[in-house]
Amino acid sequence: MDVIELLPRLHLLRFPVGQAYLWHDDAELTLIDTGMIGYGRAVADAITALGRAPEDVRRVVLTHFHEDHVGAAGEFAALSGAEVLAHPLDAPFVRGERPGPPPRFEEWELPIHAEAVRQLPEGPPLPPSSVTEVTDGDVLGFGGGAHVVHVPGHTDGSIALFLPAEGVLFTGDTVASADGIPMPGVFNLDRQQLLASVRRLADLGAEVACFGHGDPVMSGAAAALRSIVEAPGQPTGTPASR
Repeated sequence: MDVIELLPRLHLLRFPVGQAYLWHDDAELTLIDTGMIGYGRAVADAITALGRAPEDVRRVVLTHFHEDHVGAAGEFAALSGAEVLAHPLDAPFVRGERPGPPPRFEEWELPIHAEAVRQLPEGPPLPPSSVTEVTDGDVLGFGGGAHVVHVPGHTDGSIALFLPAEGVLFTGDTVASADGIPMPGVFNLDRQQLLASVRRLADLGAEVACFGHGDPVMSGAAAALRSIVEAPGQPTGTPASR
């Protein structure tokens, strides 16, 4: 796992598949997604290496239920005591009550998905002991007020987080990037619904956009998101597994 400082208050945690983000407030930390099964201890150790304690993480916000984003949620929550948050439509899958619906693959996505699956650990994740449900319009107590934005399409309960005071947007897998260029997310339940969600995110006016896969956009994010909505065809690249 790689740990990369993006901003003084923001670190990216990169896993073999997918990535998570750590937001630093003075008194507490917030983790957005957790990475794959078995990485809870690695995340805790990374936080310790940054000079903070895993117990400083007050909340873990899950952008959606896919295992490369929630696989370590139960393990890390047990280590840190952090509260785990997810949208009501994805929370039952995060809690392990039943399996979530599979994506509706486009043909060109199938080989990309097969390669990603080969890199995922085997076995079911440890579900969190409890999941707090959050929904569109909720404001969470970090980053000067983090607005929950419901962005269905990738999954029914996908959420983004927007920090207006910081100009930072966490898109989950609603948006990805390939070779540094933003693109609509892949492996979706409803691509047209996802594109409508991308339009909504573009209208937020974010300066920085952090994706579930691929390099973040560190300036001019709103314009970058708007450009992919205007030309949302099949990308020339593919989202980085990391």
